[in-house]
Amino acid sequence: QVQLVESGGGLVQAGGSLRLSCTASGRTFSMYTGGWFRQTPGKEREFVSAIRWSDMLTYYADSVKGRFTISRDNAKNTVYLQMNSLKPEDTAVYYCAAHFRGSYYSDSSYDYWGQGTQVTVSS
Repeated sequence: QVQLVESGGGLVQAGGSLRLSCTASGRTFSMYTGGWFRQTPGKEREFVSAIRWSDMLTYYADSVKGRFTISRDNAKNTVYLQMNSLKPEDTAVYYCAAHFRGSYYSDSSYDYWGQGTQVTVSS
């Protein structure tokens, strides 16, 4: 069992930056690929980024490539999402998750989820 807690969300102006953190407790997070998803009301959860635990290979949605950077510190059981050049369309609840099996881009492939943190980007 893995418990995930996100932090770092908030309100920021367009063009600004935020860094989200996801810290795990329980079973070590370092053995899982860590992912970030986001969701807005009335829409399905959307893949944002993922990072493999073994080789730190990263994956990004096209909408965030070049603006967001995912990283992890296995010693701290933490995955980060650095978000730069934020846009109003980035406004969403952001969730971190621990990958179980299958496509990194699909939320059904993730077994453990955090409670989410709100990111609001004003224009």
